[in-house]
Amino acid sequence: MQSVLDNCESRMNKCISSLEGEYLSMRTGRASAALFDKLKVDYYGTETPLNQVASISTPEARLIVIQPWDKSVLPAIEKAIQKSELGLNPNNDGKLIRVSFPPLTEERRKELAKSAKALAENARVAVRNVRRDAMEELKKLQKAGEISEDEQKDGETKVQKMTDKAIEQIAKTAETKEKEIMEI
Repeated sequence: MQSVLDNCESRMNKCISSLEGEYLSMRTGRASAALFDKLKVDYYGTETPLNQVASISTPEARLIVIQPWDKSVLPAIEKAIQKSELGLNPNNDGKLIRVSFPPLTEERRKELAKSAKALAENARVAVRNVRRDAMEELKKLQKAGEISEDEQKDGETKVQKMTDKAIEQIAKTAETKEKEIMEI
């Protein structure tokens, strides 16, 4: 029974971590190097993550500076940023690229907040699916005679507590992200 509970907890934590990862790559009014984590650059014919060909820094709240280790990759980085869904306009000065973040419009902030809510709901659904799987596994163990009915009920109670805790964590994370998006 313990392996079922451990597996359940591990899978629920992965759901939360996945949500947090998605939120990191979501644009808010502030500059964040994490926005470029998923961005790939054509580096000598190979799609390479941006952070492996350049250093990314945020000297100001609304500015990101990207300094490639190889100057010949500057046009490829600029092109990748323009093609991305971030809606940013890079400024190439021949040595490095500056990406300034204009303040988000009210409409765009509401759109992003809606998207953040949808991601949180998907995470909640994933957690509930993990709960369902764990409950079914406990029932199978009880039917096979590996655990008693009392142990099954105890296991289901523990799974429900884990689920409540995970849902609460998702709600807090979503609320924090929504506040971050809506601040001017």
